[in-house]
Amino acid sequence: MVWSIDKEKCLRCGACVSVCPFIALNMNEHGLKNDKEKCTLCGICQRICPVAAIKVEK
Repeated sequence: MVWSIDKEKCLRCGACVSVCPFIALNMNEHGLKNDKEKCTLCGICQRICPVAAIKVEK
């Protein structure tokens, strides 16, 4: 099971951060970060990303 972000595609819009029901994502000056202990790989962030920068593979 893998969660990944394409940092070149990411717009840093924060849409994924705002929809994560597990508060597993946060944005800082270095980009998007995923807390693997909180993330359940539900895929909501992947579906909301406007540029398909996030990949969730179970």
